[in-house]
Order: sequence, then C-alpha cells, then structure tokens
Amino acid sequence: MKNFPITFLWPDLLWLLLLIPLLIAGYWWLLRRKKKLAVRYASLAMVKDALGVRQTFRRHVPPALFLIALALMIVAVARPQAVMLLPSQHETIILAMDVSGSMRAADVEPNRLAASQAAARAFINDQPAHTKVGIVSFAGTAAVVQPPTRSKEDLIAAIDRFQLQRGTAVGSGILVSLKTLFPEMEFDLRSWNPRPEQAKSGPLDKARSKDKAAKDAPKPVAPGSYQNAAIILLTDGQTTTGPDPIESARMAAERGVRVFTVGIGTEKGEMIGAEGWSMRVRLDEASLKQIANVTQGEYFYAGNATDLRKVYESLSSKIVFEQRQTEITALFAAAAALFAVLAAMLSMLWYGRIM
Repeated sequence: MKNFPITFLWPDLLWLLLLIPLLIAGYWWLLRRKKKLAVRYASLAMVKDALGVRQTFRRHVPPALFLIALALMIVAVARPQAVMLLPSQHETIILAMDVSGSMRAADVEPNRLAASQAAARAFINDQPAHTKVGIVSFAGTAAVVQPPTRSKEDLIAAIDRFQLQRGTAVGSGILVSLKTLFPEMEFDLRSWNPRPEQAKSGPLDKARSKDKAAKDAPKPVAPGSYQNAAIILLTDGQTTTGPDPIESARMAAERGVRVFTVGIGTEKGEMIGAEGWSMRVRLDEASLKQIANVTQGEYFYAGNATDLRKVYESLSSKIVFEQRQTEITALFAAAAALFAVLAAMLSMLWYGRIM
C-alpha cells in the first residue's frame, strides 16, 4: 500500500511543539521543589513506603496524558491534511446513451436499448442525494434530453422517452456531454461532419477554422484530473457518422474529464433490417477501450442485461469513492479531547481532584 505523508496548511505553528519540552522541564522542577519541602517532615520515609513504586508511577500518568493532548491540539492548529479514501464530491455525472437503430438488436435480452434503460434506472436510483445526473442521447446527432438534476423521477422519465433513430455518432455524444459540463465550451459539430454546402470549403478555410479553434481552446490539464464530473458512455461502439470519437475523447482528456465506457452487445452481433435492407451489428470494443484509456477512465463489457446491471453497480462504487487530499484537523482535535478527558477522569478517580 502506498504511504501518503501528512502535510500542514500552517506548518509554522508546529514551532509551538517546543512548549512541550519546556512544560516537561517545569513539571520536573515542581516535583523536585515539592520533594525539598517534604524533607521537613519526619514521617517522609513512612510516606514513601506507603506510596510504593506503583503509586509513584501512577501520579505521573494524568499529567503525561494531558501533555499528549496538548501536543495533539498544537498539531490540529497547524491544520494537517492527508490523502484518504473518501466519498467523492462529484457534482455531475453525465449518462451518454446510444439510441441508434443498432440498439434494437436482441443479442442482449429483451434488446440492447431496453437492457440499457433498465440498468440506467438502477444506476440513477443508487446515486447519493447530492449527486446531479444529466442524460445525453445520441444517434446520428446528440442532444441533452435531461439537464443535470437531482430529481430521480425526472431522470427516469427522460430515459423512458427514448426513441430509436438512424446513425451512430459516438463522438457527438461525448462532445455534447462535455458541453453540458462546460457550457462556456465552444465547438461546432458541423466542422467534423460538414453538410454538402460546407464540404466544398477549401484548405485555407479549414486551416483558419483550426487556428481559431486552437486559439479559443483552454489550456489542457492532466487527463483524469477533473474531480467534479464524469461521463458514462453506453453504446455498441459502432460509429457511422459525426466527429471522430477518439478526437472527442482527447477533448475530454484535455479538460480532465474521465469517460467510463460500457459496451453493450456481443462480438458475434445480430442481423437487423427493415424495408428490404439488413446489416449485422457487432460490438466495437476496440474504440470503447481506446476512449476510456485516453481519458483515464475504464472500459466495461456488458454482454447481457444482468452483466449490464453489475457494470453500473461497479461504476457507482468507482465514482463515489476516491483518494483525495483532505484536511484532518478534526481527527487530531478529537484525539486531543479524548486524552484530556482521560487525564481528568484518572486524576479525579485516583486523587479526587483535576491534576
């Protein structure tokens, strides 16, 4: 297990710990002074015999406990902090869910879409009250079907309204999820998937567009470093239109947002078709794994409805707990209070006074 050292927000106050040796020296001086005064009494030898070694040692216990309490108080004043496994303070989780035609394949019972909806409902119900959840659906295009909210009823109602559409733009799902997290973020989905009239733009126009995007882009941060939000992307991974999902994932990584990908379907896939056409839809795990790796997220495979529910449960635990540096002043203050109370109780019990 990796050891994380304790650091202090106000380390200069630790100099106050030098008071402890001074107090010990003062305590020792008082004991010697009392000993000299006691020499005047002829019965000193009888008192020593009555006390014994055990009694002599016991009288030092309450002051020692009080000095420990004082040392802990000084450490608490210096505001210690350490890296600990604590509940995450994720403010927002975006569920980006595939509603393309391939999601009606029945290789996951009753079909991919119904299984993903059931698992998403269970995931939402398991979230703590302080967590906001937003829902983005994507097919040929992507849209926010429910802005981030703590209302589980609204979230489940949005999931129940899903309608299958044509096309699969996984990259658009990621980008719209990012836009939901960062409303000030600017990007144009058409620049990755131009309309016929825009496709005629020359190399100079494209270069200018790239330069403008680079100029407006925020300074990149370390992948996975943004701790206030995460994206969960559920899809079969077969992109047919829209922006490159790997490039979209890189944009998420530059913002520090982790994308957890959930692959639903089977490697063999299933034939689907209508009105004289048919096609086999297979799970594209490679792209989903790459998206997760780029953003420091994680990929999960869900081959059936039961597996999918387990994936969401494990995602919930991964998102809710994380190692974070946090102030632990309260722990030291509590320990100081405990030692101080113990010192007072022993002094009252043994000597009928508080030290």
